[in-house]
Amino acid sequence: MRKKGFFEIMIKLTRLNGTVFYVNSEMIEFIESTPDTVITLSDDKKLVVDESVDEVIEKIVKFKHRVSIYSAKESVYREEV
Repeated sequence: MRKKGFFEIMIKLTRLNGTVFYVNSEMIEFIESTPDTVITLSDDKKLVVDESVDEVIEKIVKFKHRVSIYSAKESVYREEV
């Protein structure tokens, strides 16, 4: 079974200048549209991103879905062994 890499368990976002970066969605406390999308992390750091609030939420939902599927597969695999 293939191991998940670092970038596969993070959400990919884009700064306003076009720079791509990855963030742990578990660290996100708030997402605001002011009109730029501002993400506040649990350590009070703020990130301004190019994606809309809806796009960020969609990425988080996809991330959570990926993690739950991976966890389910791992538990089935362990039970078979």
